[in-house]
Amino acid sequence: MGDVHEDPLAELALRLRTLRAQRGLQMGGLQQRTGLGRTTVSQALNGQVVPTEATLAALAKALGADVEPLLALREAAVRQPDVSPFRMVRRPRPKVEPSFAERYLSYVAERHSQLTVVGLDLSRPERARWPLDAAYLSLELAERPEGWPAGVEEADRPPVVVKRAESALAGCRRVLLRGLAGSGKTTLLQWLAVATARDELPEELADLRGQTPFVLPLRTLVRRGPLPGPHDFLSSVGTPLAASQPEGWADGVLARGEALVLVDGIDEVPQEQRGATRDWLEQLLAAYREANFVVTTRPSAVPEGWLASSRFTELSVRPMSTADIGVFVGRWHTAARHSAATTADRSQLHDLEAALQMTVRAQRDLAQLSSTPLMCALICALHRDRRGHLPHSRMELYEAALSMLLVRRDLERSIDVPEGIQLTEHQSIQLLQRLAYWLIRNRQTETDLATALALVSDALPAMQAVAEQGTADQILAHLIGRSGLLRQPTMDTIDFVHRTFQDYLGAKAAIEAHDFPLLVNNAHDDQWEDVIRMAVAHARPGESADLLRRLIQRGDADSEHRPRLHLLAAASLYYATEIDPDVRRLVEEHARALMPPRSRKEADTLAALGPGILDLLPGPRGLESDEVDPVVRTAAVIGSDQAYAFLQRFVPSLPPSSVSYELIEGWERFDAARYAQEILLPFRDRLPLAVQTHDQRNALRLLRPITEISFRGKFTEDEIIEHLSPTHTERLRIYSGQLLTNLKFIRKFPSLKELTLSDCIQLSHIEDLAGLRLSNLGLLQLPEGFSFNALTSLPQLTELALYTRLPWENLGDLPAPSDLTSLRLAGWINTRLAGISKWGQLKELVINTAPNPAEWQEISELPSLVKLFISQYDLAQAVTTPTVTYLQLTPEDADTQLNLVPDIFPNLEQIFVNCHAALPDITDITPLKRLQKLQIYLTEARNVVGLEEFHPDAIHLYPRLRAKRT
Repeated sequence: MGDVHEDPLAELALRLRTLRAQRGLQMGGLQQRTGLGRTTVSQALNGQVVPTEATLAALAKALGADVEPLLALREAAVRQPDVSPFRMVRRPRPKVEPSFAERYLSYVAERHSQLTVVGLDLSRPERARWPLDAAYLSLELAERPEGWPAGVEEADRPPVVVKRAESALAGCRRVLLRGLAGSGKTTLLQWLAVATARDELPEELADLRGQTPFVLPLRTLVRRGPLPGPHDFLSSVGTPLAASQPEGWADGVLARGEALVLVDGIDEVPQEQRGATRDWLEQLLAAYREANFVVTTRPSAVPEGWLASSRFTELSVRPMSTADIGVFVGRWHTAARHSAATTADRSQLHDLEAALQMTVRAQRDLAQLSSTPLMCALICALHRDRRGHLPHSRMELYEAALSMLLVRRDLERSIDVPEGIQLTEHQSIQLLQRLAYWLIRNRQTETDLATALALVSDALPAMQAVAEQGTADQILAHLIGRSGLLRQPTMDTIDFVHRTFQDYLGAKAAIEAHDFPLLVNNAHDDQWEDVIRMAVAHARPGESADLLRRLIQRGDADSEHRPRLHLLAAASLYYATEIDPDVRRLVEEHARALMPPRSRKEADTLAALGPGILDLLPGPRGLESDEVDPVVRTAAVIGSDQAYAFLQRFVPSLPPSSVSYELIEGWERFDAARYAQEILLPFRDRLPLAVQTHDQRNALRLLRPITEISFRGKFTEDEIIEHLSPTHTERLRIYSGQLLTNLKFIRKFPSLKELTLSDCIQLSHIEDLAGLRLSNLGLLQLPEGFSFNALTSLPQLTELALYTRLPWENLGDLPAPSDLTSLRLAGWINTRLAGISKWGQLKELVINTAPNPAEWQEISELPSLVKLFISQYDLAQAVTTPTVTYLQLTPEDADTQLNLVPDIFPNLEQIFVNCHAALPDITDITPLKRLQKLQIYLTEARNVVGLEEFHPDAIHLYPRLRAKRT
C-alpha cells in the first residue's frame, strides 16, 4: 500500500485508532459517547469508507481531539480517484459472477439501508434521509415469560422481562412484535434485514447469521391481491431481481431453515382479512417449520395470543426511556448538522440540541410525547423550526408539523415557485387530505400511482388556481417531492411517510364532508381509532358533541363492541377543545360503567386512550381485590404528573400485609429517587423490587435493607451488589446477566434462598454456587454447552426452574437433587420428559411440551404430585393421575379437552384454564360437573357454556363479568 501519508483515508483511520487507544475506549464506549452506530464507527476506524463530516465531528468530540486536522484528511480522501464518502475502497473486483443469493443480499442491504426522517432537513428534502446504521436505536422489548401459573399471586410470578431488542429476540424463532404507531417496529425490521444481509448481526443474534431476509410489508401485499407464496415474495414487493430468481430458490431457502421472514403491519390489513392473513402465516409455518418469522402489529389490532397456537413469542415495544430520548435527540441533531449549509447553522444546532435535551428532561409531558421515535423526530424538527419554541399538545404538534413541512421548507430556501408550482398550505392540505381520506375509506395505507393521479385530477376542476400551474402528474410530483408527507416507495405506489399523518388529514376530510355516520360505523375497527379521536379534535363544538353522542348510541345498541365504543368516546373527550357539559356527563357516565379495569389487558386498553381517562378512574377506596393492580397499572402506564398524584393516593390505602405488584412495576416510568421515597418506601420490608435503569439502581440506597430484588437491565457484579445486604437479601433475580463473568459474588449473601439467572452468556457453569443453601434456583436462556453438574452440590435445593436448552436426550440425565419438590420446564428445553419419575417427592410440575404416553405414565406414578401446570398438551395421551388436586391448562388450540379431565384427574379440586392463548370462541365446562366440589378458574374466556350447572361460588372468571346496562 506504500506510505500511509500517500493514502489520506488510511492515515485518517490510523489517527482515529491511535486516539481511541490513547483514551482506552472500547467500541461500545465509543458508540455510547458518539451516539453513532457500530457499523459507522467500525468503518471509520478501519478506513473502509470516507466518514461524513458529522461522523468525524462526533468522533473528535468523544476522543477529545481537534476536528480540523481530521477534516483536512477527509477532504484529501474525497479528492482521491474513485473514492466517495459512501463507497467502500480497495475492494477487489469479484473474480466470478456473484450468485443470485449474493445479488439479493446486496440489494436488501442497499434497499433498506436508509430511513426517511421527519423534518430532518427543511432546506433539502432529498437529504432528509438517515443512514440506518447511524439512526438505529436498539429498542426495549418486554415479555412476560410463559408457563408460570396464572392463578397464583402476581408477586410470585416472574415479572415482565425488559431487554434490548437484540437480547429479547435471541433464541426466538417466531416473534409477534406489538408497538404503537411510530414506536419503531418497521425500523427494527429494516435493521434486522440489513444486519442479516450484511452479516453484521450482534453476538446475541448469532443464530440468525447466514439467514436470507424477506421483507414483506402487508400494506403492499394486501393491496396487490392474494397473499404470496414463497416464489412470489420478491415480485409482490416490487424487487427488481424477481425476474431472475432461480426456480425453487425461495422454497429451498425456507425449507433449509435459512430464511428470516419479516412481516410488517398486521394492523394495516382490514379487520375482515386478518383471519385470512393468519391462515396464510400458518400455512407458511406448517410448510417451513425451521424458518424464522418476525411479525409486527399495533397492540389493539389482534388479541393476546393471536399466534400462540403457532408458538410465537409475544414481545411489546416499550416507550423510549429518558436515556433513549437523549440519544435520539443527539443523533437527530448530528444528522441535521451534517446537512447544515453554514458554520452558523451548525453552531445553532449545537445550541438547540443542548436546550432540547434540557427541556425534555425538565418537562414530563414533553418527555411523554417524545417517547416514540416518530414523535421525538417531530419534536426535534419543530424545535429547530421554531427556534426553541414548542407546541404543547399532540394535535398542536401535528398542525405545526404540517405547516413546517408544507410551507416553511421552501421559505427557508428563499424559493417562491419551486419547479414552477406554488401551492399554499391550504391548497396542499386539501389535496393531501383527499388522498388520505381515500386510503382510510378503502382501508389501505398505500395506493397505486394511477389512483393517486385520478384523485388529484378529480380535484383540479374545483381548484382553478392549482390547475393553472400544471397537470395532475406535475401537481402530484410536486406533492411527493416538496410536501415532506408523501413518499413513492416504488415506481407505481404512493403512501404517507407515516400513518399518523394519513389519519390526521383523513379525519379532517371526514369532518369537512360531514361523514359522521361513516366515522361511527367504523369506530369499532382499530384502524379507525386514531381517525375518530382526531376527528373530534378537528370538529367544531356542535359537531364534536354530535359525533360523541352517536358513538354512545351505537355502543348502547351494539353489545359486542360496546366497551370499545364507549371507551373510545371517553378518550376522545381529551381531544375536544370545547364540549357541551351534558355530552361530557353522558360520555363519562357510560365510561364509568366499564370501570374499574379488572385485568392487565383492560388496563393497557384504558391507558392507550390517554391521560383523560384518569379523570374517570376510581380508587383507591371501594376497589375489589382484583381491581387494585389493574387500576394502578392504568395510571402507571399513562405516566404523567397527574398519574403520579393518582398513584400516591394508594400508598396509605394498601393494607400492611400486601403491596400492589403494579405499584412496584410503575417505578420505571417516573423519577426513580422521588418514586422510591414517596411511594415505595412504606413497603420496603415486603418489596419484590425490580430494577431496569441506573437511576433506579442508584435509588436503592433509599430502600435498604432489601430482601427481594430483580435486575432486568445489564449490570456488572459490583453494580448488582452495591446496595444489597448480605444478611437481609433472600431472593435475587438477574434477568440480563450478559456482563457477569463468574458467580463468586453470590457467596457474599449467606441468607439467599432464591436465585434466578438469565442470559448469562459469559458463564459456562454454576460451580461457584456449590454448597450454598439455596432452596430455589431458576436458570433461563443460558449459552450452549453450559454445565449443570453443580446442581448436585446444592444440598437444600427443592425448587428448580429450567427455561433453557438442556444437553440431554432424556430428563433422567439431569443432575438435580433427588428431593426436588418443584420442577418447572420450558417448552424449548429440547429434552424429553422420560426419567422424571426419579424425583419421587415432586409436589409441583410445570411442563410446556406435550408428554407422550410413556411420559404420562411416569407422571401419573409420582406419589406426591399435587399441582400440575401444562400447555401444548394432548390429554388423549394421558393416563389417570389420582394425586393431582390442582390443574392449570393452557391449550394451544380451541379444543380445551375438558371432557377428558374428570377421568384423568378424578380427585381434582381446582382447575385453571387460560383461554387467552387458544382463543376458543366457546369454552364448554359442562363435562367438569362430574367432579364434586371443584373450583373452576377461567382466564379470558369469551363464551362459557354450562355455567348454570355449577354453584355460582364454584366459578371464577378473570376478568370478572360486568353487570349489563339496563
